[in-house]
Amino acid sequence: MHNRILKEFISGCLLEDIGDGDHSTLACIPADAAGKARLLIKEKGILSGCSVAGEVFRIIDPAMAFEPFITDGSRISPGEIAFHVTGSIHSILKSERLVLNIMQRMSGIATSTGSYVEKLAGLKTKVLDTRKTTPGMRFLEKEAVRTGGGMNHRMGLYDMIMLKDNHIDYAGGIENAILMTNEYLARTKKNLLIEIEARNTGDVKKILEIGGVDRIMLDNFNLADTREAVQLINGRFETESSGGITLDTIRDYAECGVDFISAGALTHHIRSLDMSLKAF
Repeated sequence: MHNRILKEFISGCLLEDIGDGDHSTLACIPADAAGKARLLIKEKGILSGCSVAGEVFRIIDPAMAFEPFITDGSRISPGEIAFHVTGSIHSILKSERLVLNIMQRMSGIATSTGSYVEKLAGLKTKVLDTRKTTPGMRFLEKEAVRTGGGMNHRMGLYDMIMLKDNHIDYAGGIENAILMTNEYLARTKKNLLIEIEARNTGDVKKILEIGGVDRIMLDNFNLADTREAVQLINGRFETESSGGITLDTIRDYAECGVDFISAGALTHHIRSLDMSLKAF
């Protein structure tokens, strides 16, 4: 993970949370008091964010000692201890809510992702996330997806070209969108993959006529149309199913033969995993 981005994120979070001081701690804890705390797991799932927690403690107070016992990506159960942290009580309390917010959400995402990945056991299809992330936390949420066994789609608008319905409509159609995109990449000498959205099998046929892309997204296709589209494409381009696919239907879509399935729910509809940071 890019340390600069994490430092900037933590600085913004502390500014939001602490303001002109943690007055609860300042009021009743001596400035030189030292102590210990441990992270208690209270719910089954997949752990994510433990390594980030260590960085949070280090950035907030380099003198704190962080001792992890469970690695990210591990299955966890109630009663387990993920880590101990030792040092200034002021620093521990300053870090507490930020660490919990990060780890609870990341672990919730990793756990949810793991459920989707399990549904695809034995198939070639890979689970992708989307850009439906919490503003400012995308780098953490996408790491959590990887921790849960999924794969990242593009990180942002800068690392892959994705021609969606609005791009196609504004550009004047599929052909114009593809041709102008390839001209742009040639002109700017950028090496970016091109994905284009198809809204129906007619769009798929049109894209196959033109070429010039790397992946075709089958957006909101039903199962019958997905099977037909995969047969039409016949391995010429990568295929991705997207739109309204749930945990209950993901295997059915994967069995149609698509290479990827993207699910915004991995990062968008998430219940954080329960855990607490307690003094001992």
